[in-house]
Amino acid sequence: MTSNSARFDQGFLDGKRRQLMKLRDQLRKSADSGQGEEADLKSAALAQAHEYEDDAQRLAMLETEGNLVSRDIERLSRVERALRKIEEGTYGFSDVSGKPIPEARLEATPDAVNTVQEQEASERV
Repeated sequence: MTSNSARFDQGFLDGKRRQLMKLRDQLRKSADSGQGEEADLKSAALAQAHEYEDDAQRLAMLETEGNLVSRDIERLSRVERALRKIEEGTYGFSDVSGKPIPEARLEATPDAVNTVQEQEASERV
C-alpha cells in the first residue's frame, strides 16, 4: 500500500495522532454517558406510574439518546481506524480507492478514511 511518508511530515502525523486520541476519549465518554442516561430513563419508567403521554415522551427521548450513542460509536470506529492508519503508514489515503484524501478534509475531519465522494456514496446506500 502507499506510504504516507511522502505526503506528511512526522509533526503533522503526531498532531493528528494527538487530535484523534483526544477525540477518541471524548467519544468514549459521550457514549458511556449516553448509555448510562438511557439505563436511567428505563429504570425511572419502571418505578413510576404509567401515563401513555409520558411513555411516548420517554420513547422519544430513548430513541434520540440511542441515535446519538449510535452516531458516537460509528465515529469512534472511524477514529480508531484513522489511528491504525497512522501506525500502518496509510493515513491520508482512502480505504476504498487508495486515493489521497485532501489535506483540507483531514484538517476538518481528522478521522476521515475515505474521500468526500466515497463517503457520500456510502451514505446513500
